[in-house]
Amino acid sequence: MPAQTPASPFRLPRRHRSRLRAGALGTALGLTATAVLAGVSVAASPDSARAAPAVGDVVVSEDFAGSALPAGWRAVEGDWKVENGRLVGTSANSGQQSRITFGRHLEDFRFEAVARFESAVDAARWTAFGLDVPATGNTPWSIATMRTGTTAANGLEFAQRTTANAWNVTDTGSAPAAAGTGRDVRVAVEVHGGRARLIVDGREALRTTRVQRSADGGQALLVNGARVSFDDVKVTTLAPEANAYLRAPGAPMSVVAHRGASSAAPENTLISDETARRAGADWIENDVQPSLDGIPHILHDDTVNRTTDGKGRVRDLTAAQLAALDAGSWFSPLHTGARVPTLRAQLDDLRTRGGNLLLEIKGKHTRDEVARIIRDIRDTGMSGRVFVQSFEVDALEFTHELAPDLPLGLLRSALDADPVTLAKRLDLKAYNPSAGGLAARPGVVADLHRAGVAVMVWTVDDAAGWKTLEAGGVDAVITNRPAELAGWNAAWRQNGTPPTPAAPTVRILAPAAGAHVERAASPVPALDTTGAESVRLTLDGKEFAAGTPIDTTALPLGTHTLRAEAKGPGGTTVAESTFTITATRTGLAHLILTSGADRVAVATLTTMLAHDQYPQLANWAENQSGRTIAAPKARQIAGDARALS
Repeated sequence: MPAQTPASPFRLPRRHRSRLRAGALGTALGLTATAVLAGVSVAASPDSARAAPAVGDVVVSEDFAGSALPAGWRAVEGDWKVENGRLVGTSANSGQQSRITFGRHLEDFRFEAVARFESAVDAARWTAFGLDVPATGNTPWSIATMRTGTTAANGLEFAQRTTANAWNVTDTGSAPAAAGTGRDVRVAVEVHGGRARLIVDGREALRTTRVQRSADGGQALLVNGARVSFDDVKVTTLAPEANAYLRAPGAPMSVVAHRGASSAAPENTLISDETARRAGADWIENDVQPSLDGIPHILHDDTVNRTTDGKGRVRDLTAAQLAALDAGSWFSPLHTGARVPTLRAQLDDLRTRGGNLLLEIKGKHTRDEVARIIRDIRDTGMSGRVFVQSFEVDALEFTHELAPDLPLGLLRSALDADPVTLAKRLDLKAYNPSAGGLAARPGVVADLHRAGVAVMVWTVDDAAGWKTLEAGGVDAVITNRPAELAGWNAAWRQNGTPPTPAAPTVRILAPAAGAHVERAASPVPALDTTGAESVRLTLDGKEFAAGTPIDTTALPLGTHTLRAEAKGPGGTTVAESTFTITATRTGLAHLILTSGADRVAVATLTTMLAHDQYPQLANWAENQSGRTIAAPKARQIAGDARALS
């Protein structure tokens, strides 16, 4: 808890905002005017009855210029209202998933908005973009989530809320800068079926291949344990991905775990697959070849000699014989007992535990042997999560003939004379050369990209190599060290230049500018700030501790200046408030009673005050200065009495 269309601007010209566009409906459909309102279903008309929007259509565009919720927006839970040109959603606590639904079901779309946390219970609270949410707001949902603490390891998530009201967090990551509170964050999610990428402030921060889709779910905004405001909400239809494996602008290279996480666990086992999954691999690469009885198994070598406790060629051993082998102890005693998995067992594991398979058909295969591989992929429901590659052109041609929907990649040690022509002939989604082969002609990456073909390079295990491939535009790297490459990618994301945050704001609410304050008052400075990490207060140029009352008895009559200096990631902002200490009868009484003078002096001064004998009171206080009244207090009493006389 990816797509390839370039990011579009987040803010629309004012004249184009606050509109929801519906696809044109023929009058022959006989629908009432309420069947579709602004691209949002508000009546019982099925979604299928509406004309599908064209690529590039803006089906939702709202800047909340009105005073009420837009037509077709349905507040399901929590408090939702429009204030000051923004939609504001409030969730009272961490147990409440406040949500508002809108939009329509789309397979390929971009959902973007400006989001700002106004307040939050803690840094783990979140807001989310609903990518597939029923109009009723009922489960299941698929969402992209942003916490206030976006720089945490799970500051960003793709997640599902199941029908059992449980969370299934499929992907986690972090953003280069914290959302915090009071800062506008530009968020966009580009969705293509079950694939999505989350873009924060113009830079991709997280991707997934596991968005759970429904037949009719639309869009939503959600808030948990926070008060969040939104502006410039926009949903735009996108073209289906011509090649989902091309690296999007601003995106890192995909991580492909070679034979699983083979540097950390015994290769081509479910243990290495799980290690790769936990390392953050986008794809798990495994090799498949048949046993003597035709069962596809996951194993790289022609023989079992190197990676098991057995002997012999894979194709000379039955499935039962392969199942009895120990495929883990050669790597370490910790993994004793690991087995050689069948392809079906591996697909079942990926389906239930997550992950995508880059499956290499190893060595020569007959058409029937390829058909058996495809049958296992179909039977396990994994067609949408398997990419087939091979060095063998025949194997790829058989695959395309039997399953044209499966993407194909051609493995090469050295480059072909004309990779582009060959890629077109074989209908490849990727051309997959060795790092050494690509180094001889690095310009072929751009040639293949122009032809719409991705480039996956094998097998690179060091940061220097990754840097070279990233700079060369490579789309994916096959590596024995998926955890390290995933970490390198995270650092690559963080090293992008984040947008300049807005300057903090600060206002002094009390004492208000121009206020007259008497001695009996002890005002506590009140501030309103956004985007500030620290605020420094001074009173008449001297440091003043925030949250403490101003001691008006220690200040001379006249004007005083309270200054607030707010500092944040966006710079420094200063506010000042000048107020006046004014002499009043009540204030003078307060000075006398808090002066610390002895009882006789207090009685004498209060008697004179009761008879409005201000000149006499001033003279008497000065006469007692340093005797029955402390000198500073005596001067203040005398000064206020003369101001009142």
